[in-house]
Amino acid sequence: MNASGSRLVTIFGGSGFVGRHTVRTLAAQGWRVRVACRRPDLAYHLQPLGRPGQIHAVQANLRHPASVAAALRGSDAVINLAGILNEKGRQNFAAVHAFGARTIARAANEAGVPALVHMSALGADSASASSYARSKAEGEEAVLDSFASARIVRPSIIFGPEDDFFNRFAALARIAPVMPLIGGGQTRFQPVYVGDVAAAIAELAGGGGSDGATYETGGPEVKTFEELLRYICEVTERNRLFVPAPWMLANVKAFSLEMISKLSLGLWPDWLLFTRDQIKLLKQDNVVSSRAIAEGRTLPRLGIQPEAISAHVPGYLYRFRKTGQFENQSA
Repeated sequence: MNASGSRLVTIFGGSGFVGRHTVRTLAAQGWRVRVACRRPDLAYHLQPLGRPGQIHAVQANLRHPASVAAALRGSDAVINLAGILNEKGRQNFAAVHAFGARTIARAANEAGVPALVHMSALGADSASASSYARSKAEGEEAVLDSFASARIVRPSIIFGPEDDFFNRFAALARIAPVMPLIGGGQTRFQPVYVGDVAAAIAELAGGGGSDGATYETGGPEVKTFEELLRYICEVTERNRLFVPAPWMLANVKAFSLEMISKLSLGLWPDWLLFTRDQIKLLKQDNVVSSRAIAEGRTLPRLGIQPEAISAHVPGYLYRFRKTGQFENQSA
């Protein structure tokens, strides 16, 4: 334990969606939280999640090993949540998911940090056609090569107030008369609540789980892509037409959106961008494997009962209704 008597955890990528919930969970458990990010000035929103002085941000860049080593110095645990969904310039999958993961794991090992938790993703596969999935698998391998006792967390799509799935398609349903069922819309997902993922990460950072194990985290329900889109439209009270989009057509549309995004010089909003790599990801189901269930590498075995979509999603998607939360209220 740190000399101050209070455990210190360093979180890379702690200012993002999963990061803020993980910071809140760890702060509530009494950890001192150091958030390592490229722009510490953009992480001030985390400080109210703990006591005065309990949470602070430091500068670190995954491409600069010296900054990573400095950021985790004196830590009792290190958590890597750094990840991207789309590539932009030097922020590409290989740099963030593979090189960055290796840099953190090496630095943690050299510093003698007791615990390392690395967040990957369900679908990570070195043989995948998706660059995202391959880079996630490369990151896992790099972490375990440098830090054999690291715990790895593989979540399905994560939902919560700031998520990139339910919010994205609710925004799309607000402006588009048609909802595309990519590849027929039968890809299966197991959406998991961000608070449950944060609780699992905190449990593993504190020494729970098994050394070198990979935990697959999913919610209590398995839904197809079509079922999720229909649920979003139901919650937001949008009557939309659902049209199958064959893989070839989806690829053509994705390529067009990628070109529009590039030509816009960064002005095209991310929630309207769908890439060919994301289309490749949709060709594989995104659910907890039977092997992980049999071996106890799931949320329930960590003492966490996952929460359902209905418990949280309506509470933040109401803003996409025509008149928000006042839809059914009279004057």
